[in-house]
Amino acid sequence: MEGDKYRQDGVNIEEGDDFSAAAAKVCQSTYGNSPFVKITDMSRGNFRGPRGFDIQNLRGAIQTIAPDGIGTKVVIIDAAQTYGMAARDVFAMTASDITRWGGMPLIFASVLDVASLGQKGDPINRAARQVIMGAHQAANEIKVVMLTGETAELGFCVSSENPQANLKFNWAGFMVGVYHPDKIILGDNLAPGQIIMALKENGFRSNGISSVRKALKIKYGANWWANPEAKQDIIACAEPSVLYDRFICHLNGWIGSYPTIEMHLIVHLSGGAFESKFANDLLFPMKLSARIDNLFEPPAIMKKCAEWRGMSEEECYSTWNGGQGMIVVIDPEDEKNFIGLAKGFDLVAQRCGVIVKNDKPSVIIESRFGSGKTIIYKPKAR
Repeated sequence: MEGDKYRQDGVNIEEGDDFSAAAAKVCQSTYGNSPFVKITDMSRGNFRGPRGFDIQNLRGAIQTIAPDGIGTKVVIIDAAQTYGMAARDVFAMTASDITRWGGMPLIFASVLDVASLGQKGDPINRAARQVIMGAHQAANEIKVVMLTGETAELGFCVSSENPQANLKFNWAGFMVGVYHPDKIILGDNLAPGQIIMALKENGFRSNGISSVRKALKIKYGANWWANPEAKQDIIACAEPSVLYDRFICHLNGWIGSYPTIEMHLIVHLSGGAFESKFANDLLFPMKLSARIDNLFEPPAIMKKCAEWRGMSEEECYSTWNGGQGMIVVIDPEDEKNFIGLAKGFDLVAQRCGVIVKNDKPSVIIESRFGSGKTIIYKPKAR
């Protein structure tokens, strides 16, 4: 009787257990993904049972944890019904916070909060299960282990801009990874003349999505998610993140004995993009500058959202990635090799700029948002 009342109050224990058991099987299928992770499963078949891990074959490595989530992109993912792609966003946001310093992501655990899991087989339930199954594919791609996770039905505590959303959810997690003193990349060897390589991104990743949602509202009305004319643009806005981590780990010698290419700096163009993550955090403290004149063309949907929202080109490059999710500084002689190796990982790379030394530090960007305007970021007074 208590169980019935709990269900009436919004929590389906039976479905929650069944869902968690299915998610546990997805996790177990990834336990062999990494030669550096040994999983000890003491669960005896109980999805709630104990499981642990050892980091192996990595003498001198230092363990780290990177927590993050996909923020309000969940609203767009639900409207686009691309639930199976959501994992690429949460993996990108957590794993890349390790690889951007030359580390290697190894183990992922998540917290999936939903308003409701629905009933087995209904649209809500199918959507939630697609979210978890998508994580299996992303984990296999970048060779990380999904150790465990938590799913909770939280009713009105998980809401949405769209009151008719099929799956109201928040998804965050953390990535366990390692650094090594011999592989850490902090920009210590940055020097004028080194070149900046861009890795192409096809969408927004999980940053600046509040401005994306506002742009959709301006263009398609307050109920943009229900406007049939918005469908293709919503799907474009939900484009999942490109995963660069396996490639970066390969370059840095985690996959093999020695680095393939020496990387002097790696920048994940997430929140704050060029102005914050590249200029303010890294270049300016070193009294260095950059001239960037060959960026990738921004995705068409990014240009549309910029126009609808009325964003300046400077705001675009401060908020969004502009068509490249990660940039890497290397020596000029390694350019051709970098591009070829990226292609082997199904990634597109191109030279986009150069590190320079100016009297006063600055990052100068030739915009690709339409006007060809020159954008200049300078250190801000503190």
